[in-house]
Amino acid sequence: MTSSETLPGGIRPRPVVARLPRYAAGKPPTAVGGLTSYKLSSNENPLPPIPAVLEAIAGQTDFNRYPDPLSSKLRTALAEFLDVPAEDIVTGAGSLGALNQLLTTFAGQNDDGKADEVIYAWRSFEAYPISVGLVGAESVQIPLTADGRHDLAAMAAAVTVRTRVILLCTPNNPTGPILTAAETERFIQAVPSDVVVVIDEAYQEFVRDKDAVDGIRLYRKYPNVIVLRTFSKAHGLAGLRVGYSVSSPELTQYLRVAATPFAVSQIAERAAIVSLQNYHQVVERVQSLVDERVRVTAALRRLGWFVPEAQGNFVWLGLGENSTEFAELAGTHALSVRAFGNEGVRVSIGEVEANTRFLQLCADYTKPPRRS
Repeated sequence: MTSSETLPGGIRPRPVVARLPRYAAGKPPTAVGGLTSYKLSSNENPLPPIPAVLEAIAGQTDFNRYPDPLSSKLRTALAEFLDVPAEDIVTGAGSLGALNQLLTTFAGQNDDGKADEVIYAWRSFEAYPISVGLVGAESVQIPLTADGRHDLAAMAAAVTVRTRVILLCTPNNPTGPILTAAETERFIQAVPSDVVVVIDEAYQEFVRDKDAVDGIRLYRKYPNVIVLRTFSKAHGLAGLRVGYSVSSPELTQYLRVAATPFAVSQIAERAAIVSLQNYHQVVERVQSLVDERVRVTAALRRLGWFVPEAQGNFVWLGLGENSTEFAELAGTHALSVRAFGNEGVRVSIGEVEANTRFLQLCADYTKPPRRS
């Protein structure tokens, strides 16, 4: 549908909606006779929530009541866990919900009718252009470097008087590399202090690079930094939709105005709290996935594939025009992977058998990507 078209009865959607890309969720795997199917297309944790979480929410029955709109118990638990004031935390429906709240707060249309600018690397999280466009702001996409990293120098150079928000995704989804602490701090110092810098750390628990940025440390130092985190990945709570932002109280007072009321349900809040209380078990599960990530990336490189430094729960294959072909081939092996146009394929780290089958597919494939 184009912006000039109308719906039955003359209804007209906002023109921007027709121009925005559609969010394409990872597809489930195709059933193949004799093979167990595995979904490696959505960066989901293949492991269920820890047993204590499943036990805690099994008997919950208070769903006839609205949840606490401020998620007060969860914010208190997070405050202790992160060693930050509870008033600095604003919850949302996953980190994407928290992102939408902060974009609504800090970006959109100016009083003069001109759109604010939001800068982010590209390719990065698929929802960024959708979320930015829906609030009426303009996306400024800065190409990644050849090894799948943010080009921070180019991002800083792109800042104008209309720039209101900069999104930094670390590890970058879908390519995998992190931002280092040193380069991120230099970047923050290089941009105007009235520009909000968002450090999106949805995969923070999977990071093992000792030089990686810690968003919480930088939020403590710079009032214009907002950190995004989620319970969807490491904690295995993707279906319950609970995430949060951390920023100074000068910012959170406005973020609460834009926050979606009752976005975090009772069951989601309870699950997140219990998962934090048993975080050592979460760490054990995350480490098992990190171990698999290391195994997969090492094997791919031995096979001659170029794989950007992977610090999330996924790997990136820069297959270019062969991306769709590879994804379709994976489907014939009962594996679903995520192709991004003619750019590449993202493959989530899944069950051991799934990862092994994926590696065999890569061993047999004749067109692996190599660094240019």
